[in-house]
Amino acid sequence: MQAILPNLKRSLSLTLQHFFPFAGRLATPPLPAVPSLEYAAEDSICFTIAEAVSGDFKNLGGYHPRMAQDFHQLVPVLQSSTKYLLKHESLLAVQITVFPHFGICIGFTLRHVVADGRTFNNFLKTWAAVSSSTLAKTDENLGLNQLLVASHDRSSIKDPHRLQEILLKEWKRTQIPQKDSVQPSLSKYHQEIQDMTRATFVVGPKEMEKIKKWILARSDQLFGSTQLLLSPYVITCAFVWVCWVKTQWPNNDHPKESTHYFGFIAGGITRLNYSVPITYSGNCVGFGRSEAQRCNLVGESGVVHAAKAIGNTIKRLNSDLLGGAENWISEWDEMRDSELHVTVTGSPKMDLYGLDFGWGRPVKIEEVSIDETRSISLCESREVNGGIEIGVCFPKPKLDLFSTLFNKGLAPL
Repeated sequence: MQAILPNLKRSLSLTLQHFFPFAGRLATPPLPAVPSLEYAAEDSICFTIAEAVSGDFKNLGGYHPRMAQDFHQLVPVLQSSTKYLLKHESLLAVQITVFPHFGICIGFTLRHVVADGRTFNNFLKTWAAVSSSTLAKTDENLGLNQLLVASHDRSSIKDPHRLQEILLKEWKRTQIPQKDSVQPSLSKYHQEIQDMTRATFVVGPKEMEKIKKWILARSDQLFGSTQLLLSPYVITCAFVWVCWVKTQWPNNDHPKESTHYFGFIAGGITRLNYSVPITYSGNCVGFGRSEAQRCNLVGESGVVHAAKAIGNTIKRLNSDLLGGAENWISEWDEMRDSELHVTVTGSPKMDLYGLDFGWGRPVKIEEVSIDETRSISLCESREVNGGIEIGVCFPKPKLDLFSTLFNKGLAPL
């Protein structure tokens, strides 16, 4: 541990030299001025080293139900300050928590205005490569040389439809307090976290293939010859969406004609009609919002309807990533403020379990934020090749119900 901790700090410092926006700040002046990212040579991030005084390392790294509040001590808080009405917010904070005789936890808090998941994943891979090379007492630049240098050229992204102007106008609208808006109290938030339990479920290739066959067997009757997009992502999300809806309303205590939305972020650099460097650092994403009627989702063919909705959304994003982008902010706000909707955090394409800082792969990946954002998390499976891990967070009774629905849903396939 005496070698690992200093090495993590030094390798992080070297990596930030190439991903310097992470050490900057989000500057938000009073309206009507617009926010911006600020960088300076002396920028730094908050890097905390802590020793765990509570929490069982093996328990926290499991897949079984665990208390959500136990994970909040493992992630840092982003700093912010306001001076002369100008608000500055840090963009990244890192916390290393040591569990004596067991291992360490690396926790991150990231403000996504500076980077999408792909960019942050590139940052983590670079840091891990530098750390591993340095710990092995090889050239500390070896890790950087093995990876492509991050590109910060904003001219790589074209904006012929003036979306920046449109989205900034939409953003300003959201910053004006509404008369009828009610802000949840901090005490209520803490109480909700105390009542939440999280667990991880896995869908493997065998289960995906069975779900796919089940969908295909019923899709002709429902949709005729319509070709469905049935990728592992679509199949997994469709199955989980149905389980999620049935968990939230087990007694059909909501109008059956209600429209439910399933939101997710789609990578953008491969979907634009022009070339963008794969090392582009920043945000290049599209927002997907699939919709389906609740009566269809909770019915016998719910997974079929869910798969069609999600697949059609991905098809649209593939052909026109920025179509309807002028409505993204209002659509996201609508989803965030409604109990009818669920969003996805993370992606099974990130290969987070492939990270190696010099002592092997991670034992477990957790998205801590899902307990406050009404989200599910997705990442590749550590143990099942080609599988997808799904992280969920509910009050204990609902988590038990979700687990039952999940397992029963897979059993007859």
